[in-house]
Amino acid sequence: MLWLFTSLSMPKVVDHERYRKELLNGCAELFAQKGYGSITMRQIAEGLSVSTGTLYHYFESKETIFVQLVQELCEQDISSFLAQAPEAKTLEARLQAIMDFVFMHLQHYQQQLLLWVDFFQQTQKEGHEQVNFLRQVWNRSRDALTEYLQLSDAAMADFLMVFIDGLIVQYIYNRETQDANWLQHQSQLMIQMIVSYEQSSAQA
Repeated sequence: MLWLFTSLSMPKVVDHERYRKELLNGCAELFAQKGYGSITMRQIAEGLSVSTGTLYHYFESKETIFVQLVQELCEQDISSFLAQAPEAKTLEARLQAIMDFVFMHLQHYQQQLLLWVDFFQQTQKEGHEQVNFLRQVWNRSRDALTEYLQLSDAAMADFLMVFIDGLIVQYIYNRETQDANWLQHQSQLMIQMIVSYEQSSAQA
C-alpha cells in the first residue's frame, strides 16, 4: 500500500504552457466585456478566478496579456480556417472559402477589431509604442493567406485583409439594417478584382 500513499502525496504536474493558453482564452472575453483601457489586472484575476500572484506569474502586465492574446488568436484563426477549408482548385473558390469563414465569424472579428482600436488608443495616450506586434500579426496573417490562395503577389493578400477590415467596419455602422446580400455582393466584387489581377499578372 506504500505506493498508494506515495502517489497521493505527489505534487500535481502542471502543464504551464497549456495553462497559460487557458488563461489567455479567458482574458479574451474579459477584454471584450470591459475593454482594454478600463480593465485592471486585479479585475482580470477575479474574472479568471485566480489570484493576482498567479496572474503575474504568467504575465508581467496587462499589456503583456493583450499582446500574447492577439498573437494566440491569430494562430487559432489560421488553424481553425485551414482545418475546415475545403479542397478548392481555383483561386475564386479559395477566396470564397475565406469570405464564407469571415461571414460565419463576423461578430468574432468585429469584437477583435474594436479591441485592437481600443488598445491602440490607450497605448497612444500613455506614450507607448507597443504596436509593432500588431504589424507582426498582420504579416503573419498575410503570409498565411498568400500561401493558401497561392497568390503571385502578396500585396493582394494585403488588399484582401484591408477589404475585410472595411467590411467589418461597415457591418458595425449598419449592423441593425445591413443586408446580408449587400455583404455578399461586395465580397463577389472583391473576388472578381483579385482573380482578374492574378490573371493579368500571369499573362504579363
